[in-house]
Amino acid sequence: MSGGTAFWYASRATGVVALLLFTTVLVLGLMVTRRGRLPGLPGFAVTSLHRNLSLLGLAFIVVHVLTAVLDGYVRIPLASAVIPFASGYERFWLGLGAVALDLVIALILTSLIRGRLPRSWWRPIHLLAYLCWPVALAHGIGAGSDLRRGWLLDMAIGCAFLVVAATAWRLAAAARQVPRAAQVAAVFTRHAERSHQPSRPVRDRTPR
Repeated sequence: MSGGTAFWYASRATGVVALLLFTTVLVLGLMVTRRGRLPGLPGFAVTSLHRNLSLLGLAFIVVHVLTAVLDGYVRIPLASAVIPFASGYERFWLGLGAVALDLVIALILTSLIRGRLPRSWWRPIHLLAYLCWPVALAHGIGAGSDLRRGWLLDMAIGCAFLVVAATAWRLAAAARQVPRAAQVAAVFTRHAERSHQPSRPVRDRTPR
């Protein structure tokens, strides 16, 4: 590796690490139970791990973007990192990277101020994580040839397998909750029906 290719290698390496980190973040989010826990870990540890991995992934993305801009092989404007499809080089694939970065920033900022946001605002934004990951993977595959062959291709396939498996597990867990929710709804329905039934007249038991 020469001085002229240092930024090129740094950009590719940090992009790969960022993909691994955000794959881990997404899988953790999918595996967390409704109580915010993972097997063997308390709730506060899961929250701290999820947040720290997200921030670390964002730091690697920042280095990934800066080294790509500083690499003199092609001209990539810094603004194209956050403005989708603003680059003249690989416009579509780099545009996907900008979309993924914008989604990541929105996710992290809203998570840091979660306590100040209504849940009706925070949850839809947080669900963008499910869109952010495939967009970032498509960017990584399309913007360069690194993830198209060799062990990096195996790594990308492994990341996709983990995400699909975690998604299937989460959907199966949600499906198991449906009968319980139906039972609860049935109890409330019976209670409502009883409350609307006319009351029986009280007989006068006063001796005549």
